[in-house]
Amino acid sequence: MEMADLRAGLRALRPTVEGRPDAMASLARLFLAAGLREEAAEVASRAWDQAPQESAARSVAAMVLSAGVPDWHFAIVHDEARNEAYDRALRSAVFPGCTVLEIGTGTGLLAMMAARAGAGRVITCEQDPAIARAAREVVARNGWSHCVQVVARHSSALQVEDLGAPADVLVSEIISNDVVSGGVLPVVDDAVRRLVRPGGSVIPRGSRVRVALAEHEGVARRRMGKIAGFDLRPFDRLAAPRREIAAGSPQLALRSEARDLFTFDFTSGGPHPDSRARVTLSSHGGRIDGVVQWLALDLDETVVYENHPAPGARSCWALGFTPWAEPAQFPAGQKVTVHGHLEGQALRLWACPSPSVLPEDRPVL
Repeated sequence: MEMADLRAGLRALRPTVEGRPDAMASLARLFLAAGLREEAAEVASRAWDQAPQESAARSVAAMVLSAGVPDWHFAIVHDEARNEAYDRALRSAVFPGCTVLEIGTGTGLLAMMAARAGAGRVITCEQDPAIARAAREVVARNGWSHCVQVVARHSSALQVEDLGAPADVLVSEIISNDVVSGGVLPVVDDAVRRLVRPGGSVIPRGSRVRVALAEHEGVARRRMGKIAGFDLRPFDRLAAPRREIAAGSPQLALRSEARDLFTFDFTSGGPHPDSRARVTLSSHGGRIDGVVQWLALDLDETVVYENHPAPGARSCWALGFTPWAEPAQFPAGQKVTVHGHLEGQALRLWACPSPSVLPEDRPVL
């Protein structure tokens, strides 16, 4: 059967399952398998509303609705420092009656913050239809439907006509742990060029990739070495070159000052071509297992959010750790050069200690 025929057949079944949560959930599952994400989300949502709690229908509907929804949506809103920083920046940028464009609705939290700050109109776009539907309910429940419009489209499909006029403020939070791999650069560049008025505010206005030398106690457990009398070290080459660890991990200790490796200006409209950068770090002394990387968001000229790896710190963004093949004991003052390569939406790092200590570059990726 051709896909078009299959989809037409599934759509024809919708009236026949209405009012039967089990059948509706099953049909939603078929919609999802056929690539009809919007119809799947709509039918699954209705099945969820009509099904009893802890029922098979709700279980299937939940599977459909959660498909492709990143788990970080449930963690990020509990980051109080992040929420406060964005709220401060929005209150500073928003003025009465202005138009705000948000890219990446998620729960709708930032859009409602913009409305609460006094925006006349907030248009927030979300490409996932299930997330967009949930966000509309959240916005309505909190009494902001008169001001906040959720558009279930990718920002690249928006036109100025959809906003009524070029946006006065652009806000987004599509930034990954390494800043770039979530696609923030091309998305924000496109929006700044097409959808924001000249001189409009962009939140965040930029971001920095920060690096430092570090000891990480957990690295040893990821190295193969000799196990049960066998040498398993050749398997180490299959290990992921970058590992993510939680901010504030007690296993992590910085062994140098921190420096910015890359700086991105989101207000420029791009382009951000492939580029290389390097910084030289000075060891504080002691054991070093590799390089830790984190981000700093410059929300405006005064508000900065940074997931600095201080003991006990908390952040919804993880740290990136790039381990060396073997730990090194460095004296205080030992210089180590950290290199970075921005290639499209990928960021690669590697570190080069002094030849007198480690004779070869230690590639991270």
